[in-house]
Amino acid sequence: MSVRLVSRRGRPLAEDPQRALSARLLPKDILHPVIREDVWGLFHRGKYDAAVFEAMKAVEIAVREAANLPPTDVGTALMRKAFDPQGGALVDRNAPAAEREARSALFAGSMGSYKNPQSHRKVDLDNPGEAAEIIMLACHLLRIVTDRHSVFS
Repeated sequence: MSVRLVSRRGRPLAEDPQRALSARLLPKDILHPVIREDVWGLFHRGKYDAAVFEAMKAVEIAVREAANLPPTDVGTALMRKAFDPQGGALVDRNAPAAEREARSALFAGSMGSYKNPQSHRKVDLDNPGEAAEIIMLACHLLRIVTDRHSVFS
């Protein structure tokens, strides 16, 4: 029988193998540039709830800036205003009405489900797979905002 010593740096990973596997769940290079450094760092330190919050907060900030809305517009109301199917600043006027409404619901639902709860209470998110999925959703939302904003720039 051979004895193996675990280094000081390796000990946390040996004690929590799921954390070691998290790098495979969320590769840094696939994250949107706006959240790449901060969110990736939080995620890989096992701060899944903080990583999700920061990712969704970045979406909120990006929407507000791209739609040129005031800082008083926040959360789901901000999303509904920016993506209002009848004339929101970020709405795709070439899309059918049902798709414009769905896009508004997607953004509002994402804020209501993943950002707002963490703004108001402690949310225990300890599943790295779930956190990675939500962060990837934030990346997708940021890409939509970037694309819509570039149409008007």
